[in-house]
Amino acid sequence: MRLTRRGRVVVLTFFFLLASLASAVLWTTASRADEPQSGPLPTVIVQPDDTLWSIAERVAPNRAPREVIDDIQDLNGISGSTVYAGDALLVPRRD
Repeated sequence: MRLTRRGRVVVLTFFFLLASLASAVLWTTASRADEPQSGPLPTVIVQPDDTLWSIAERVAPNRAPREVIDDIQDLNGISGSTVYAGDALLVPRRD
């Protein structure tokens, strides 16, 4: 297949526009990944026999519980590991 000069210009223009569109989509997606999620943090009500460890495993099963416990303590201003049934705790968003 042989293209005329006009055909080559059309094909090159098409590929340039396609590459520009792909670049714009990727740039927009990447910039949104850096934005913090809006809205209030999820809340968990502590149930009888709950521990910070069990709550951490429940709210973020794909993360190390110790890291999630640290986040829960920071979010709620807790220095120890004791929680009481009925307490409302802010928890990190699921990953």
